[in-house]
Parts: sequence; C-alpha cells; structure tokens
Amino acid sequence: MPDIQGKHAELSIERPEKLAVIARALSSQVRLDVLMALANRSMSVGELAKELDVPMSSMALAIRTLEEADLIMSNIQPGSHGTIKLSSRKLDTISISLVPEAMQNGPQPFIIHLPLGGYSSAENIQPTCGLLSDVQPLGSLDSPHLFYSPQRFDAQMLWFHQGFLEYRFSLIDNVSKENIDWLELSFEACSEAPYYRDPWPSDISVEINHRRLGTWTSPCDCGGRQGHLTPEWWGVTNTQFGFLKTWRVDSSGTYLDYNPISDVKISDLFLNDTPYISIRIGVDPTSENVNGINLFGEKFGDHPQSIKLRIGFSF
Repeated sequence: MPDIQGKHAELSIERPEKLAVIARALSSQVRLDVLMALANRSMSVGELAKELDVPMSSMALAIRTLEEADLIMSNIQPGSHGTIKLSSRKLDTISISLVPEAMQNGPQPFIIHLPLGGYSSAENIQPTCGLLSDVQPLGSLDSPHLFYSPQRFDAQMLWFHQGFLEYRFSLIDNVSKENIDWLELSFEACSEAPYYRDPWPSDISVEINHRRLGTWTSPCDCGGRQGHLTPEWWGVTNTQFGFLKTWRVDSSGTYLDYNPISDVKISDLFLNDTPYISIRIGVDPTSENVNGINLFGEKFGDHPQSIKLRIGFSF
C-alpha cells in the first residue's frame, strides 16, 4: 500500500506492485476524465456516463479500476428509487520516489502539528464567522471576540469573512534554524458563503514570518455531500469539506501543490529573527475576491489533519 497522508499518496519504486496498479489506472483518458469530474463532488455511475458521454458498461469498468487503485472510493446511499452508488475522489496528489530508501541520505523531515484552534492571534476577524467542535458550536456565531475564547482549542472547523490567523511553530532544541532547507505547510480550506456555494471564489493568502508566499483562489465553498469526516449533526446544507493545499518554500522559490507560485525563497524568511516560525493564513481585505475562508481540523472535512508543518533540514 502507498503511504497516504490525507489525500496525498507517496509511492516508491521499491514497492512496484502498487506503483504498477496506479500507473495502469492513470493510463486511460476515460479514467483521467473521471478523476477530473470528481474534483468537487461525488457522482453516480449514471451521472458520470452521461457527463463524459461514455457507455454505462465502460464507465462501470473505469470506476472498478480506479477503486482497485485506491484513487476513488464509492459508497451506497439511499436514492429516490432504492439505493445509489456514489463515487468520490480519494486522492488529490501523488508523489513517486524513484530513489531507493537506502540511497536517500540525510535526516528525515521534522513534522509539527498544531490544532486548528492553536493559533496565537486572530487579526481583524470579520463576520460571517464561527467555530465548531466535533460535537457542537463553540459559542454564538458571527462573534469575532469568540476567536480568543479558551473554547477555541476545541475547534474542529472555523470560518471568517476576512482577517488572518497566526500560528507559531517552535522547533526542538537540537534543530538550528540555520540548517533548515525547506518548509512545507498543509491545511484543508475553502471559501466561505452562507450555507455553501459553487462557484464562490475567494483569495486565501499564506505568510511565513510576515512574508507573503502567495495567494490561492479557492473556487467554491464546498458542500452538497457529507464530508468524509464531518459529523452528521452538521447538516449537508452547510459547508462540508475543503481542498488540501500544500505550500512549500525552499532555496528555489515557493510552490503551491508543487507548482511554482512565487519567487519567495527560504532565505527571504529570516528564520533566525524570531524564536518561532510565524505562519499566517487568511483573507486580505484588499484582495480581488474577498469571500471568506473555512478551515478544517482532523475531525471535519475530508482530511484527517489540522495545521501541519514539515521541516527539511541538514546538519
């Protein structure tokens, strides 16, 4: 099996059987079209066959091949006439290592997780806004002052129209910031609208040590199906899940989901100037699309993680 973290899978040439299964599943244009169609919502075999203009029998075979490769998952749900099988995408990104592990010299990345409510400051938070635990709302909705309530540490989902949350990551004593080669930040997020809305673009920005890495435009506020981890008490008419986004900054620049997004380099972050690494996530009121942000913890949405920072370093 591949090493799966959220919706990201890491494959290795040392495990060729699984690599071959996934490569075969991705070798068909029809199956690639299915993965594209499932980007934002679950669909039935009939819906996929109609949208992609493919015979039902061919579509059923494509679905089975993608299931066997663990690229999608399918669930049986009640329908208007009996039951219906809905498929959704299981993975968003895949990385393949062609170097045997024995040849991968150097220290392994250092990983720090912060809970969703473990931010140090909530700057200029504007309604609509709110916080949820996995069992109930945390205080009144649309009350920015609650973002400083002690209850925030129980948050599994939160949202606001504009503003920034700052998370501060410390390092273990024997890791020098002078030896940091790269930083990789990941979190699940989407736009924020009443209930949910697609399309609903919102410009979500990320800063490290107050240097903006870039801005990602979330296409929508995601709903229409239950998030894989979202509790049932949070009804499907509300926001249910987001997109797992990975921001990486190294000596060559900054990348979003492994695609270049800016020229900000690790040396531009002046990591030695503070006893922590500051990470700010939010919506700038001067952006073109100011349509809020939803952030998800490990018990909400589609991905079992909160705010995750991977640190690559050398001695």
